[in-house]
Amino acid sequence: MARNKVQFQKGLSEARFAILYGTEEQCREQVFGWRWPSGFVCPVCGGKRHSVVKTRALYQCASCRRQTSLIAGTIFASTKVPLCTWFRAMYHLTQSKGGISSIELGRRLGVTQTTAWKIKHKLMQVMMERDATKRLTGRIEVDDAYLGGERNGGKRGRGSPGKTPIVAAVETTPEGKPSRLKLRRVKGFRRAEIATLAKRNFDPASTIVSDGLRCFAGVGNAGCVHQPIITGAGRKAALAPAFKWVNTTLGNIKSAITGTYRAIRNKHVPRYLAEFEYRFNRRYDLAAMMPRLGYVAVRTPPMPYRLLKLAEDHA
Repeated sequence: MARNKVQFQKGLSEARFAILYGTEEQCREQVFGWRWPSGFVCPVCGGKRHSVVKTRALYQCASCRRQTSLIAGTIFASTKVPLCTWFRAMYHLTQSKGGISSIELGRRLGVTQTTAWKIKHKLMQVMMERDATKRLTGRIEVDDAYLGGERNGGKRGRGSPGKTPIVAAVETTPEGKPSRLKLRRVKGFRRAEIATLAKRNFDPASTIVSDGLRCFAGVGNAGCVHQPIITGAGRKAALAPAFKWVNTTLGNIKSAITGTYRAIRNKHVPRYLAEFEYRFNRRYDLAAMMPRLGYVAVRTPPMPYRLLKLAEDHA
């Protein structure tokens, strides 16, 4: 039997990572190249002529005299952590299929768990913003799921305390292979909620294949064709060929969350889902995933710690 090319690809080895990003100077050069591929451009006047204030590592525009930090206005802004530490964090987030907890990340980076949490969530914010506006198209398998489980003494099943409702959608190719993934937290499984999700995440020309859950009829309000398939419940429904990829993906995500994080808070669910979504959608080239994340990171606005802790994304 042929080996799975995605599963057995080499990716970016630790040795290769050390050669490319092993020093702070190498990391600064990479960030400069990602931010200004054609050379320095002043963020105020657009001037290209500049000098370097070496004592403060700033770039000063020759036209307007504005001094600019290499990381100002990026996700790295105001960090006191060396860039090489950020790069190692990007490496672990992109090369680990099942994710990595902030506790384990802190051990590997040699920083506190709080610092690792900040770095991890800022990078997951980059992932979330990157894929937020990209829509799935063609044939799309969708399914509902819950993250978490009942608490001691609480109600069991749908609506039990501690559960977070989510919708998973997998775009498939004409050959029936999984192409791209969308994972979205929802307020509940209601038709209006699904209609809003579909308008934001599915191309109107898409064909949505779902089970018999009534709320999925809401995709029709977004202009999509709806193909409901009654599967019943239990293991037989999970094995239905029409939902092979979305069920496989949900199973992998739930296993990874349980094994890596055990539990995640509801308000942070969108970022954790974005992490799995980002890796899945770029799984065909693991080695390129890290520099691609870095390129987007320098184009993502700063995300202060207070917003990471408090803000909730309802998209």
